[in-house]
Amino acid sequence: MFAAETYVQRRARLRTQVPSGVILLPGNDLSPMNYADNAYPFRQDSSFLYFFGLDEPSLAAVIDLDEGTECLFGDDPTVEEVVWTGPQTPLREKAQKVGVTQTAPQSDLESVLKKASEQGRTIHYLPPYRTEHVLKFAGLLHLPAEAITERISETLIRAVVAQRSVKSAEEIEQIEAALDISYQMHTAAMKMARPGAVEREIVGTMAAIAVSQGVHFAFPPIVSIRGEILHNPFHNNVLKAGDIAVNDSGAESRLRYASDITRTIPIGGQFSQKQREIYSIVFDAQERAIAAILPGVEFREIHRLACVTLTAGLKDLGLIKGNPADAVQAGAHTLFFQCGLGHMMGLDVHDMENLGEEYVGYTNSIKRRPEFGWCSLRLGKAVEPDYVVTVEPGIYFIPTLIDRWKAERKHEAFIDYAKVETYRDFGGIRLEDDYLVTEGGFRMLGRPIPKTIAEVEALASA
Repeated sequence: MFAAETYVQRRARLRTQVPSGVILLPGNDLSPMNYADNAYPFRQDSSFLYFFGLDEPSLAAVIDLDEGTECLFGDDPTVEEVVWTGPQTPLREKAQKVGVTQTAPQSDLESVLKKASEQGRTIHYLPPYRTEHVLKFAGLLHLPAEAITERISETLIRAVVAQRSVKSAEEIEQIEAALDISYQMHTAAMKMARPGAVEREIVGTMAAIAVSQGVHFAFPPIVSIRGEILHNPFHNNVLKAGDIAVNDSGAESRLRYASDITRTIPIGGQFSQKQREIYSIVFDAQERAIAAILPGVEFREIHRLACVTLTAGLKDLGLIKGNPADAVQAGAHTLFFQCGLGHMMGLDVHDMENLGEEYVGYTNSIKRRPEFGWCSLRLGKAVEPDYVVTVEPGIYFIPTLIDRWKAERKHEAFIDYAKVETYRDFGGIRLEDDYLVTEGGFRMLGRPIPKTIAEVEALASA
């Protein structure tokens, strides 16, 4: 964890942003796979981790804004439990490591919240994303479960988003530590992606690299020759010469900060001419989008720039007709690029998505567009110094989508469906890197991972 002063300062700033009442920040509990003693790997709630730093289950914290106190709730293990867990650091000592002096058993939490409620004070909490948290809140606050989501604190959400969006130097160090592991994962994957290999073998090697350094994937990896399936969890395809494989994966750092990198690998070591042409278009779109990053620039406009660049490249190949900017305005580009250009990243790979993208990626004046493609853009607002964002354009040929649009004669003024048919089995290509927004523009985070056609082909054929 960071030094105690880091967490003290974070909580002090939070108190200035929420005027009164009490803030309830629950940590996560263990989640059983099939019975209580056989749990999924533990992942702490990111906001609890941000403000209280303790990466272990069955903890909760209350910040009393009116009395100026902070209390950590948890239980020391019983003798019977120590038999299984070994000696554990007492809760009071753990609390001191993050600058908290007051502790109490979990059983006291309900009475503390009940007293605050009886006094008419607001109990601020963030949107629960686990069903067990909804039920726990219902019990603690004596409310029906369906009322819990109605009473989340928008004031607390906005305060947490504002604070967590801006990354400190020590947070950037953690993200770059995660990216160092991602470098090892991705370069190993490029070397392994040979004809006859199975996707799961690559996933297993990357997992071993992460676990050997005491961490795990930051999210379930996408490693597939079916790159047109945007979130593809299937890893059982056998690689064949001439395939291209999308590898979208990242590691967490020891303190749970994420990395998120995508590379597209030619199986057999060489891109075909058609693959090379599409890859070059995506590469160019990413480079242009990256160059546009500057404080105060709306990310939705960077997204638009990438879309126009992709569309212009597809026009050069004969798949798009007419003016590229007009095609993007009409939405014709979404046949090929259905998702957003990028997202915020930090303790969560889609940072703070559980708090609501309307708070994280948008503002009162910059709203998410509802149209297909645009509705998947997670970040639309202006970027600011010390934000960390991903930039990940792609081109995807999705047969089901092609068939539907063609049958509807959708955007025929811009799309040459006869030409598109010659690409229907192409798959997809995506490139992604992580960037820190600086006062003067941007800085790529982490060690550069091979990305040019020459670099990727060299490693994939080594």
